[in-house]
Amino acid sequence: MNVIFFSSKAYDKQFFQEANQQHGFALNFMEMPLTTATAILAKGHEVVCVFVNDTVSADILQVLAEQGVKLIALRSAGFNNVDLKAAAAVGIKVVRVPAYSPFSVAEHTIALILTLNRKTHRAYNRVKEGNFSLNGLMGFDLYGKTAGLIGLGKIGLCTARILKGFGCRVLGYDMVETEEQREIGIEFSSLDRLYRESDIVSLHCPLTPQTYHIINEDAISKMKKGVMLINTSRGALVDTKAVIVGLKSEQISNLGLDVYEEEADLFFEDLSNKVIQDDVFMRLLSFNNVLITGHQAFFTSNALQSIAEVTLQNIADFAANRELENEVQ
Repeated sequence: MNVIFFSSKAYDKQFFQEANQQHGFALNFMEMPLTTATAILAKGHEVVCVFVNDTVSADILQVLAEQGVKLIALRSAGFNNVDLKAAAAVGIKVVRVPAYSPFSVAEHTIALILTLNRKTHRAYNRVKEGNFSLNGLMGFDLYGKTAGLIGLGKIGLCTARILKGFGCRVLGYDMVETEEQREIGIEFSSLDRLYRESDIVSLHCPLTPQTYHIINEDAISKMKKGVMLINTSRGALVDTKAVIVGLKSEQISNLGLDVYEEEADLFFEDLSNKVIQDDVFMRLLSFNNVLITGHQAFFTSNALQSIAEVTLQNIADFAANRELENEVQ
């Protein structure tokens, strides 16, 4: 089975080659993203492996089908970047990694919360310059605060467990209420109640047409004055311009982002010697109460190993004509 990887990095090559020792697939790693121009490189490969910012649109799928591609293997949980109807129309199946390491994303969520609250990133820079003043570094006890989680899948539940360990009250919103949520001690809530009562709002839901810009001007207006907002899920869950207005009015006191709705042209690349052309992103960077990381919440050795193993097992199941446990339809 010949597999071509788009948007691959050195760490992808390392973990996939290690996991491939038990499969023996022919792996071809490409640094460039999947586009209409690069899709032709898939010729001679039955499988195309893509990441979160590769756009698998209808026109690209048509090109891939013409090159003989039969399977799109997502090395991610999200699949909002794939036109599933177009894939089905050209006879290409789609598989994903539904759960690799929910702990990695949950722990990064907590890292953003703690850093923003106690301002350790600012303190670190001050101390390096010999400035030991505490002015502007005051935080609050997490104990007793209310955290609202939008999305109670595996990552949301892991986040809830950690927050409960800090002594937080946890509200949760999801389409389905489960016994596991109740066992953790999550209070199932409507969105309006979650916005109204939460000191911290954290996003852990997939990006769908229904959740696009779920955090918008109306949602922000319903939140507590001085709310902390965290997004480690998908960038387009948040209306960035509305959030900037919320920051300026101090309705939002702290913002932590590991994802950004226009990140495809920014993240995973070294742009330190270039002028960033995204004015909205640069406006976010101008706030001292905004902390942005470059889509690294998933980035642990445990998660990368799991992603490689599950992705290759998905491909192995396809090659053996077995049931595709992780197929997206």
